[in-house]
Amino acid sequence: MTAAAAEPATTQRFCPSFSDALIDEDPQAALEELTKALEQKPDDAQYYCQRAYCHILLGNYSDAVADAKKSLEFNPNNTAMMRKGICEYHKKIKKKNYAAALETFTEGQKLDSADADFIVWIKRCQETQNELQSTASASQRNSQPKIKYDWYQTKSQVIITLMIKNVQQNDVNVEFSEKELSALVKLPAEEDYNLNLRLLHSITPEQSMFKVLSTKIEIKMKKLEAVRWEKLEREEVPKPKQFIADVKNLYPSSSLYTRNWDKLVGEIKEEEKNEKLGGDAALNKLFQQIYSDGSNEVKCAMNKSFMEFGGTVLSTNWSDVGKRKVEINPPDDMEWKKY
Repeated sequence: MTAAAAEPATTQRFCPSFSDALIDEDPQAALEELTKALEQKPDDAQYYCQRAYCHILLGNYSDAVADAKKSLEFNPNNTAMMRKGICEYHKKIKKKNYAAALETFTEGQKLDSADADFIVWIKRCQETQNELQSTASASQRNSQPKIKYDWYQTKSQVIITLMIKNVQQNDVNVEFSEKELSALVKLPAEEDYNLNLRLLHSITPEQSMFKVLSTKIEIKMKKLEAVRWEKLEREEVPKPKQFIADVKNLYPSSSLYTRNWDKLVGEIKEEEKNEKLGGDAALNKLFQQIYSDGSNEVKCAMNKSFMEFGGTVLSTNWSDVGKRKVEINPPDDMEWKKY
């Protein structure tokens, strides 16, 4: 069997397995293989739909629209409709007219009302058109129009387009991290352009890349997970204030140092214990010390004698006081009276 005869069989075996993920790896090679396959099966809607995806990744939007239309002729389906709308959206950027893309996405929603991607794109077309209309007068007054960027996504990639013309490769620096993107573009006639984004979901930096074209800068970020992004950037949640708990027994003061109040109380008690008193104060302190250090019998004798003597006599002998009622015995120069 000659090589020429074997080629169609190879193409037929290889092309049906062309998934979006495989096309993402090498869209140019996939484009060539799908073109060969279409030579053998020119009415295959799936081949046209997949080749349209190759053209989207390569930025060939006019060719992508043509392939998507061919796919829809043979088999109307929401995938081809989505790709046709995406191509029309980016193809019309220069003309600032998104009517064709909006119409395509609206028709696609009718094919599959449960597909949320059509709703997202419809809203984007409407918002972009309104924004362009509201900023048209301001753009005319400004000799240097504001640099804008746009984005869209596939199952495996997020693509950002910076609408900057005639930029040299050496004047563009793009840095990728797992959840951030930073792009710096040096512009000869105006201030440098900086784009810093906090991404909604994680990407794979080592599989992300950018391309400088004559009319734009295209940044392709590889999704870490095959999920649909509701938006491009995440919102930063403010961190709650942290309060440091007080250390046990250390209380705040107006001074610049903390004070150990338990230690201070102990020092005061020690000072009171060592304080030298005289007269009745010294006698009262002596009785308090005897009562505090005494046994239960001593405390009972002191309580009983104090109550029965009326405060005229204080005894610590429980064996004596406990057997009898003690008579009141005031000093010789004093008289006891009951009030």
